[in-house]
Amino acid sequence: MADDNFHRKAEDHYYAALDLVAEGHPERALAEYEKCLAADPAFTEAMHGMARVLGDLNRLDEAIVVAKRLAELDPEDILAHTSLSVLYQQKGMIPEAEAEGNKARVLGWKQQLKKS
Repeated sequence: MADDNFHRKAEDHYYAALDLVAEGHPERALAEYEKCLAADPAFTEAMHGMARVLGDLNRLDEAIVVAKRLAELDPEDILAHTSLSVLYQQKGMIPEAEAEGNKARVLGWKQQLKKS
């Protein structure tokens, strides 16, 4: 039951963060994402949102840390590698951006092959 409460609390913070992003309050959304991840450190959707908001705020190093953690938790997550590619590109880290972009592409191809 305690796990359900932690997950429900994490979801509440996650949805509050989404609302704040939509309303144009990225800093407040970050605080909600942080509360979400404090309640559930493996909440990957929150990590995606947090990386995106940090990137939008040009806090690229922090965004990269979050996206790397996400890719560690779920190495098959195409969006995690795509996000890392975009963030690296924004920082001018072209070889790293290309490497992550290639990982995302290969994962995409693997998923397509599984479907066919």
